[in-house]
Amino acid sequence: MGLKVKEAARRGVRLIVIDPRRTDVAQLAEESPEGLWLRLKPGTNIPLLNGILYSIFDKGLYHKEFIENRVDGLEEVMEFVKDYPPNRVEKITGVPAADIERAAEIYATSNQSLILYGLGVAEHRGGTNGVMALANLVLATGHVGRPGTGINPLRGQNNVQGACDMGTLPYTLPGYQHTDDPEVLEKFAKVWNVAELPSSPGLLEPEMYEQAIEGRFKALYCIGYDPAQTQGNVGFVQKALESMEFVVYQDLFLTKTAEYAHVVLPSACFYEKDGTFTSGERRVRRIRKVVEPPGEALPDWEIVVKLSNYMGYPMEYSHPKEIMDEIGLLTPPYRGINYDDMGDEGMVWPCPEKGHPGTPLLHQESFPRGRGQLQKVEFIMPEEDADDEYPLVLITGRRLAHYNNGSMTRRARAFDQVAPCEELEIHPEDASRFSIQDGQMVRVHSRRGSVKVKAKVTDKSRPGSVFLSFHFEDALTNLLTSPGMDVKTLTPEYKVCAVRVEGL
Repeated sequence: MGLKVKEAARRGVRLIVIDPRRTDVAQLAEESPEGLWLRLKPGTNIPLLNGILYSIFDKGLYHKEFIENRVDGLEEVMEFVKDYPPNRVEKITGVPAADIERAAEIYATSNQSLILYGLGVAEHRGGTNGVMALANLVLATGHVGRPGTGINPLRGQNNVQGACDMGTLPYTLPGYQHTDDPEVLEKFAKVWNVAELPSSPGLLEPEMYEQAIEGRFKALYCIGYDPAQTQGNVGFVQKALESMEFVVYQDLFLTKTAEYAHVVLPSACFYEKDGTFTSGERRVRRIRKVVEPPGEALPDWEIVVKLSNYMGYPMEYSHPKEIMDEIGLLTPPYRGINYDDMGDEGMVWPCPEKGHPGTPLLHQESFPRGRGQLQKVEFIMPEEDADDEYPLVLITGRRLAHYNNGSMTRRARAFDQVAPCEELEIHPEDASRFSIQDGQMVRVHSRRGSVKVKAKVTDKSRPGSVFLSFHFEDALTNLLTSPGMDVKTLTPEYKVCAVRVEGL
């Protein structure tokens, strides 16, 4: 996606980037005469977006006809954002008022404006509110339901969309069908050949760890995920894993989480199995087996089937096609997707019946709830901010050369040459302030722990903030991160925590 954005910008598409760091994409926007980089203070997404919305309303750039026909809440939200004029927002975010007004003008007046957002929006205490603030911009300008418009959350890993579609959220069954709907429960119970299914929602991930430490959550079956390295505030997570009576870990390689496991099950990678992935654009595509899995490794679905049979619930699937057939039977958006007939390009759900072409473009005539709803989005402050004891703000994220916990990319020699170890990105002003030299080993402290890394003095970091990735097991960055969580989803607040840096 990053490459496509860069290519578009070089073709002359106007690019606005909101980011505290001078990433490659931010630098491209900064250097483009038509682009704009809004270098905000970490954790101030919501007031910045409210300030852009204020400017859209104040300059009369909102789409009156679209709102009249399809959106509610205009008057209330216009009144609410009067508290966010650009001059005030500049003081909160550090973004010049003129740039806020310019961003509003560029976004609102373009014939096609598309919002792409990543985990830098979601991984805050106010992450859900940040997403709602972005949705307000879409609804106010009518940039939705047409090619080249809308809002697209960029997923952190491949097939996150597919996993959510298949019911990995603790309060839904596959297809986002809620567990408190008796008809839905009856439908699934009949196909799954059980008397009844539980109607109460399950636990969110942080709730599992809390209850494990309290002695009420006894066991965890973890597939393809390394929470002991990648979850927020991992010291707490590791304590929870130690508290459990039984941990089963299933993955390609031994990771930090595998150290806490009582049983490790080796699984096949995507080259070694058949099945489907669903991308962030809701496109369901076949994956095809190329080579046999090594050793005793098996595709995840086969391991689950074997376990289920051993535990007394018979599963008789012999191929992913049979699983896909059941998905179509139980999951309305997938009903028309046929495993054998989806072709090389796949199918985009909703695809409600056989012969349906799929739905690449959503919200052309209406929204799932009927009319859209503008929201009054309150600013939710980060859990902590810089102070005298911890004078810098740490932002965590990813590097281009590595992927997630690094268990795969750190085994690739070429990637390892590009980024062989973790480095703390620190602005030259802060490096001088704390007597830190480029290449020097430093220790980064937060209220929860410390890590030892090499310093990299660079203007990529905003003055007052530093950056670390979480790819390297020998520098467990997430020992530092905040205990703060999104107030609705409990997503960890990876993007803002207070730290101090000491030279070694």
